Amino acid sequence: MVHTVFVTGGAGYIGSHCIVSLLEAGYEVVAIDNFANSVSERGADGLSRAPALDRVQQITGKELTFVQCDLLDIDALRNIFKLKKIDSVIHFAAIKAVGESMEQPFLYYRNNMMGAINLLEVMKENGCYNLVFSSSCTVYGSPEFLPINEDHPTGKVTNVYGRTKYFIEEMLKDVAVAEKQWNIIMLRYFNPVGAHPSGSIGEDPTKPFTNLMPYIAQVAIGSKPKLTIFGTDYNTEDGTGVRDYIHIMDLASGHVAALKKLQEEHLRMKIYNLGTGEGVSVLRLLKTFEKVTGTKVAYETLERRVGDIDAIYAKCELAEKELGWKSQYNLEQMCEDFWRWQTMNPDGYRSNKTITNGKMNGEGKHIATAATNGTNGVH
Repeated sequence: MVHTVFVTGGAGYIGSHCIVSLLEAGYEVVAIDNFANSVSERGADGLSRAPALDRVQQITGKELTFVQCDLLDIDALRNIFKLKKIDSVIHFAAIKAVGESMEQPFLYYRNNMMGAINLLEVMKENGCYNLVFSSSCTVYGSPEFLPINEDHPTGKVTNVYGRTKYFIEEMLKDVAVAEKQWNIIMLRYFNPVGAHPSGSIGEDPTKPFTNLMPYIAQVAIGSKPKLTIFGTDYNTEDGTGVRDYIHIMDLASGHVAALKKLQEEHLRMKIYNLGTGEGVSVLRLLKTFEKVTGTKVAYETLERRVGDIDAIYAKCELAEKELGWKSQYNLEQMCEDFWRWQTMNPDGYRSNKTITNGKMNGEGKHIATAATNGTNGVH
């Protein structure tokens, strides 16, 4: 029997790449998004469509179902679950700009947490208890030891976005203890970068850039004047902050591995880190990007920002042992794939054409939409 997966935030950066891997693994996908944090286009029928998911269908040669929906609209969510028998859920949808979360905490608590509660309620109503939750290494706060394993203390989070992830984790733990039918895997991932090797889909921020690699690429292609590096006095090899960067397709395969685990075993609740296990400094990433792409990236240095930490990187042996998953892409491939996406799509998805395996085509296959309004964004 075909296994149907419901993906929230499916038109976003991580969601769209994960759907590629899901379709290639033989799953049927029903995806939702409300375009609060991803790009939409107006279709011939007047409804919004997701260009990223049009391209996903072209990459895979397989169809998916897309519905424009907000998790805060519980009635719309219930209607989708009535349309198809959902076997499992992967929950990406959240607004996630750290700076914005500190300025608008109520927006983040309402959106991220109420959205998650609505989703759980509708899942329970429909007898769907398999859930992969998109969590984050932000729940660890400032590291007490490195590399960080899944037993590292959580909760000392320095920003509102991270606290919403932590609170949802705690809620899911309580639910799994109270109701034995739940089967939940929480994936704490580190810093996703790169793009699909075809160059057809990638990261296309809809808000001022906060992630490092898109900003580097925008400077390299001439859309931004220079990169700002905050802090050169950290206790690291070159004084700049160290993070664990993971290729987006490795992250995608991690979700497929988690889903397979849920199908095979009733876990109640398990947590896995997804990273490479290697710390990479900002300057090392910058220099690697320049070397791989043959570009020069102008940058300036400023004082470190409040709350930033020296280094954080993962210990991922548990995912390798229990999920059979391990990262495959190196830093050079991360840079190469993102540069391919950037040069093939200098304006991201904001065009009237789509790209399939590096070739320009017309519009992709239409995906059915049912418009609703709301503020629930995507990861």
